[in-house]
Order: sequence, then structure tokens, then C-alpha cells
Amino acid sequence: MQRQSAGQQNSSVAAVKSGVWFTVCHMLTKTVGFLTTPIFARILTKAEFGDYNNFHTWIGIFLYVTSLNLDASLIRAKYDYKDELDDYISSMVCLSMISTVTWYGVTLLLISTVEKLTLMSQFEIHAMFLYLLFYPAIQIFQTRERYHYRYKTNVFVTLLYVIGTALLSVILVMLMQNKLTGRIIGTIIPVAVIGFVLAFLIFRKSFSIKTKYWKYALPFTLPFIPHLLSMFLLGSMDKVMIKQICGSEDLAKYSLAYTVGTIISLLVSSMNNAFSPWLSEQLNGGQFDKSKKVSVPYVAFFALAAVMGVLITPEVLLIIGGEGYLEAKHVVPQVFAGCVMQFVYCMYVNVEQFYKKTVGMAIASVSSALFNFVTNYIFIRQYGYNAASYTTFFSYLLLMILHVFIVKKLMKMNVFKDLYVILIAGVTAALLIASNLIIDMFIVRYILFAVLFVIFMCIAYKNRQIALKFLKRK
Repeated sequence: MQRQSAGQQNSSVAAVKSGVWFTVCHMLTKTVGFLTTPIFARILTKAEFGDYNNFHTWIGIFLYVTSLNLDASLIRAKYDYKDELDDYISSMVCLSMISTVTWYGVTLLLISTVEKLTLMSQFEIHAMFLYLLFYPAIQIFQTRERYHYRYKTNVFVTLLYVIGTALLSVILVMLMQNKLTGRIIGTIIPVAVIGFVLAFLIFRKSFSIKTKYWKYALPFTLPFIPHLLSMFLLGSMDKVMIKQICGSEDLAKYSLAYTVGTIISLLVSSMNNAFSPWLSEQLNGGQFDKSKKVSVPYVAFFALAAVMGVLITPEVLLIIGGEGYLEAKHVVPQVFAGCVMQFVYCMYVNVEQFYKKTVGMAIASVSSALFNFVTNYIFIRQYGYNAASYTTFFSYLLLMILHVFIVKKLMKMNVFKDLYVILIAGVTAALLIASNLIIDMFIVRYILFAVLFVIFMCIAYKNRQIALKFLKRK
């Protein structure tokens, strides 16, 4: 019994360390991307900056299709194939590569059509598929290491990938005459090299191609692709359509505004990573009183952070992009408002995931993505790139409403103080969008910022014990 207890304790300690370091890696990835943006925004022209963002967006879209999301199957395979996990992982890497090569072949047959659809050159398309070929090996390798709590390996791979990409990209952009090509090569080479090495290590340990593993994984992962792809499109479709309708320079300004939004979106993911394990404990024990009590200060805390963030928008844009991007200051408030909607719907998605109601998640995601496509097509043509920030905000608002409806009406669950949560979210979104009226009033903005900061710290201090409970369970 003592050995078993000691083993469980060691496992718990390893799990905590792994979880903390994985969160650090996630934040590091986002932070390095944010910190290097000022460099690229100043070296690249607006057209080049916009073209790169278009390229990066299409990588994300194709990745969900070509990779088959196979790394997600390891959450169950580590139990069902515990003694064959190395064979299973090898088969997953093989399947992802076969899928990518197959899609590459199809793309080559339709290369002219793909060029017109994506507004990418043939060089960019070939470079994209090199990235798609090796990136799943990195995903699968890191997922395996995370499940084994080998956080040191994960940290090393993340540092190598993030810092290598940043340094190589900066060097090539500064040295090469075609700076867009340098930026793309700087993104592709680290992934290709690291992915090749990790695939080699996986295959050296076990080279296995077994269709039984494929038959096991695909029914598990394929249903998630529409949901994941829809969520990605919801956050990226506006960029694709701005590129096609307005051009690269407008896309550059819009993309930089969204980069500012990564500050608050990082807070969304970080807070949800801490909140979801705690919420799962409450759901498992049927303790909805605690989740109701926590939900209001939890949302209010984030809402204040979002409003404070939007008040310093012009200065942040000036720092990371320069005066040429200040026009995008009227995009950021809607981006932040959309993040508020994301924050709230994540609370309800946690409930749906706990009770395995994934069909409703997929329907909500696809519906919101379709709404985003239609409204973007209509309003970007009429009002320009800034219209996309409003259409995307309303798409996230629709997504929040659908998830609240699923949990409250279809699942008949009363987990949060729904009225107060929705009221706080709605008022916050309205204030964020209304901040466009004072965006040029420096003194007014910073007086409001100081007042909100005091309120923010008071709420944080009053609810410090709740925050500590979240972190202990993270």
C-alpha cells in the first residue's frame, strides 16, 4: 500500500510539473511570436507582411485536413495499446505522411486552381506541403512525451522550434533580397529539420504500419476535424477574405491588430487551462453551487482585463508596428470583444466535453463559421477590412449563444449563474466596441485605465483563494 501510495504521489508530482511546463511552453510560443512582430512589421512591406499572414493562415487550414488530427487519438491509445504504444505512434506518423503526400499529389494536379483559390505562388504551395509533411511528427512526439510526463524533452523541442524559427527568419529576412521568401524559408526549415529528426527517432524505435491502428484512430479523430477546422476558419477566414477582396496591405494592418489580440487570447487559454480541471471536479461531484459562485468573479476578472487592454491599444500598435499600422486601432476593440465571447463559451464547452456532448459542439462551430463566411463576403466588400472585425465578433457571439443554449436548454444543466455571466459579457463587449469613440483621447483612456486597474486588483485580492484552488488543480 505504501509503495502504491508513493507511486501515485510521484505520478501526481510529475503530472503537475508536466502541466506547468507545458503551459510555459504554450505561453513562450505565443510570446516569441508577439515579440518578433515589431521586427517583421518594420522590415517587410505591408504587402509582404500581409502575404506571409495569408501563407500562414493556409498552413493552418490544410494542416487540419492533411494531418487527420491523429495526435488526438493518443489520449485513449495510451491505455488501449499500452504495450504497443511505440508501434501505434509509428503507424500514426506513417499515416499522417501518407495523407500529406496524397493531398500534395491532388494539389499538383490542380495547381492552377489552388493558386487562384489561395492567392499563393507555386513556391509557397510547395513550401507549405514540406511543413505539413513533418509538423505532425512534432505534434505526435510531443503528445507522447506529455503523456509520459517527460516535460524536459517537450521544453527542449519547443525552445529549439520557437527560437530556431525566430532567429532564422530574422536573419534570412535581413539578408535576402526577397524578404517574403526569407520569412517563409525561416518558418519551414526548422519544422522540416526537427520533424525529420523526430520521425527518424520514432521509426528507429519502432517502424510499424498496421491498419488496425488506423482503423482505431480514424473513427476517433475524423469527427473532430469539422469542429477544429470550423473553429480555425472562424478565427482565420476573415484574413483569407481580406486578402482576396482588399489586398495584402489591408491584410497586413488587420493581421497586426489581431496580433495585439493574442495578448488577451493568451489570457483566455491560460485561465481556461486553470479553470477546466477545477470545473471537472465540481461536475464530477455534482457541486454546482461552487461553480455558480465562482462564475461571476471569474468572468468579471477577465472582462476588466479586456477593457484595460483595449485602452492602451494605440501605444501597443505603435510599438509593434509603427505609425503605418495605427489605422488598425479601430479593429482591436472588436477583436477584444470577440475574445470575451470566446472566454464565456469556453466555460460552456468544458461542460459539453465533460458529458461527451461533442455533436452539439460541431454543429455550433460549423454554424458560426458559415455565418462568418456569409457576413464577411457581404460586408467586407461594402465597408472594407474593418468590417471583418465586426462580423467575426458577431460570429463569436452566435457561438456563445449556441453553447449556452446547448448546456442550458438541451442538456438541462444549471452550472453557472447564466444571467449574470451573459450580462457581464454583453456589457463588456458593448464597452469595448464603444471605446472606438475615445481611442484618440489619450488622457481619458489612461484615467479610465487607472480606475479599472484599482478595481481589477481589488477583485483579484478578494478572490485570491479561488485563484489558488485553480492553480493547485492545474
